[in-house]
Amino acid sequence: MGFISGLLTLPLAPVRSVAWLAERIRDQAEQELYDPAVIRRQLAEVDSALAAGGLSEEEAAALQDELLARLQTGTSRAGM
Repeated sequence: MGFISGLLTLPLAPVRSVAWLAERIRDQAEQELYDPAVIRRQLAEVDSALAAGGLSEEEAAALQDELLARLQTGTSRAGM
């Protein structure tokens, strides 16, 4: 980038910084959302809550379906 173009685009630097930061935050959130270890831990928590009577069978099944769908999505994303 030349000196003149650098000076002309300088006012956009904060916008580029915010966009870069937003992308990093999104990437981190997606990584945590689809992390198999986190999903397995959450599945274990659902099983514990079901065993303790904190969840009904229907609630546990719905949560397990959601977690398994996230696990499958994460696995397919990793394979891309």
